[in-house]
Amino acid sequence: MSTSKSASTKHGIILLLAAVMPPMAIISLIPVLPLLMQEFSGVEGSQFLVPVAMTIPALCVALFSPIAGWISDRVGRKNLLVITLLIYAAVGVTPYFLSDIMHIIAARIGLGLAEAVIMTIATALIGDYFTGKERERWVGLQFATVSLSAIVLIAVGGVLGELFGSRGPFLLYILAIPVALLVALVLFEPNRSARQASESGAKLPFARLLPLLLTTLFVGIIFYTVMVKLGEILGLSAEVSPGQIGAIGAAANIGVAVGTMLFRRFGNASGPLLVLIGLALAAVGYMGSGLSGSLAVTTVSVIIASLGFGILLPTMLTWVLQLLPDNVRGRGTGLWTGIFFFGQFFAPLLAAALQSKLGGLENLLLLFAGLCAAGVVLAAARLKGATSLLTK
Repeated sequence: MSTSKSASTKHGIILLLAAVMPPMAIISLIPVLPLLMQEFSGVEGSQFLVPVAMTIPALCVALFSPIAGWISDRVGRKNLLVITLLIYAAVGVTPYFLSDIMHIIAARIGLGLAEAVIMTIATALIGDYFTGKERERWVGLQFATVSLSAIVLIAVGGVLGELFGSRGPFLLYILAIPVALLVALVLFEPNRSARQASESGAKLPFARLLPLLLTTLFVGIIFYTVMVKLGEILGLSAEVSPGQIGAIGAAANIGVAVGTMLFRRFGNASGPLLVLIGLALAAVGYMGSGLSGSLAVTTVSVIIASLGFGILLPTMLTWVLQLLPDNVRGRGTGLWTGIFFFGQFFAPLLAAALQSKLGGLENLLLLFAGLCAAGVVLAAARLKGATSLLTK
C-alpha cells in the first residue's frame, strides 16, 4: 500500500460522500427544470440557456479534471479536497440568491471547476488508500452510491422545489460543508515519498491508458444516452407519465448499483472478460429497447442495459488505477474522470444528431446495440493471456 497510514472503512465512506457531490449538481435540479424554464421564459435564448445552466458543470469537469489531477499530484490531495469542498458549498448555493440567468451560469461554471477537483481527488484517494480486492470494493461502492443517491437526490430536490421554488435544490450544496469537516478531521495525506521522487520516476503510461480511455468515453455515451433519452425510449412502446418515467428511472439506477455488486462478485476476472460481459448486457438491453413493442419489455431491456453499465464503469476505473504509478495517479484519474464526464455532456448531443440522421430513435438504439456487440468481439479477442484486475 502506498500510504504511511492504514485506511479503513471510515476513510472509504468519507470518500464516497465526497464523490456524491459532483453528480448532485445536476441530479438535484431535475425536478425544478420546468420551473426554471418558466421563470426565464422571457429571456432571449432561455430554451438554450436554462439547460446549459443545468449541465455546464459536467463540461467543466470534463475539461478541467486532468488539470485537477496534475495539481493534486504536485501539491497533495487532502487539503486541496477540503478547500474545494468549501468552495463547492459557497459557489453552489449562490444561485439561490441570484435572479439573472447569466450570473447563475457563471456560478455554475465555478461549481464545475470545484467538482473537477473533488471527483478527481476522491477517486485518486481510493487508489492511494486501497489495493487489490479492497480497491475493487470501494470503486464498485463509489458507482453504486452515486446511482442509489440519484434516487434520493431527485426526491429531495423535488421537496425543496415545493418548499422554496425553483431555487430550492441549490440549498443542497451546503451539505459539502460537513463533508469537508469530515475530510479535514479523518482523512490523511497519502505518502508523498513516491511523488517527491518522481521528477525522474515513472511517467503516465499514456499508450496503455488510451484504449481504456476511449472505451470509457464509449461507455459514458451509451450509459447517459439511456438516462437522458429514457422518456423517449419508453415512449416508443407506450404512452408514459412522468411518474412512470421516474419509477423506471429509479429501477435503472438500482440496476446500475446491482451491476456494481456483480462486478465485485466476479473476483479475479480479467478486464477484457468484464468488459465483454458488460457490453453484452448493454447490447441486449439496447436491442430489446429498439425492437420492443411493449412497455414491460422495454423496461426489462433498460434494466438489463443498466446492469451492464454497472459492471463496465467500475471495471474501467479499476483497470486504469491498476496501470497508474503512485506519482501520476492524480493525473491518470483526472484523465479518466474528464473522459467520462465528457461522455455525459456529449451523449445527448450525439444522440440528437444521430437520431435525426438515422431516421428515428429505434434505429439509434439498434446502432448502439451493434456497436456494443462489436465491442464484445474485440474484448473476446483480448481474453487470451489477460490477467486479473486485482494483480496490483
